[in-house]
Amino acid sequence: MLRPEPPVEQWLAELDAQVVRSPGFLDSKPVVVDLGGVTEADADLASLVRALQRRGLRILSVEGADPSWSGAAEWGRAIPGGRSTGTIELPAASAAAPAEPTQTGAAPAGPAGLIIGEPVRSGQAVIYPQGDVTVIGSVASGAEVFAGGSVHVYGTLRGRVVAGFTGNPRARVFCRRLEAELVSIDGVYRTADDMDAALRGRAVQAWLEGDSVVMTALD
Repeated sequence: MLRPEPPVEQWLAELDAQVVRSPGFLDSKPVVVDLGGVTEADADLASLVRALQRRGLRILSVEGADPSWSGAAEWGRAIPGGRSTGTIELPAASAAAPAEPTQTGAAPAGPAGLIIGEPVRSGQAVIYPQGDVTVIGSVASGAEVFAGGSVHVYGTLRGRVVAGFTGNPRARVFCRRLEAELVSIDGVYRTADDMDAALRGRAVQAWLEGDSVVMTALD
């Protein structure tokens, strides 16, 4: 889920900076756009939808839009249909009180973290720039977890995990069983082919030292 915030031009610039740090962060991913953080005075909606499309986004649905806003019709034409089941919806960072868990099992863990109470299935993407992400379960092959802080997986990590993607070199990745396709910290990454075979299937932590992702067994 993406949630534009005013000033929108600055928000787009920060989005571009994330893409530079983590190539493939957008890469035609299906997204839900939450417009609850902007008003008609904050953004030209027609220009905003075109700006997101130029960045390769595939918009599945839009939340928080007022049909009376100028340019709202552009959003309707931007959405060809489809289901939003590929994305776990995250609570707004500015929410005053914790939200109830959604049907996807996502619940806020406070201002510094997000807890996912069920496995992350293939095709799903969890994107949480505000802090740590903890998955109480496994991350399937083809799934992705992006966190502004560290990532904790209390199960098997088979998909792709990106920690510190907003620019946090101190972020770490922890998992109970390593079978990952990709592990990235602050834009530096290792693919499965680059990982020590002796670490496969074991509890592992990963952190950044200079321009290298260091991985070691926890057991």
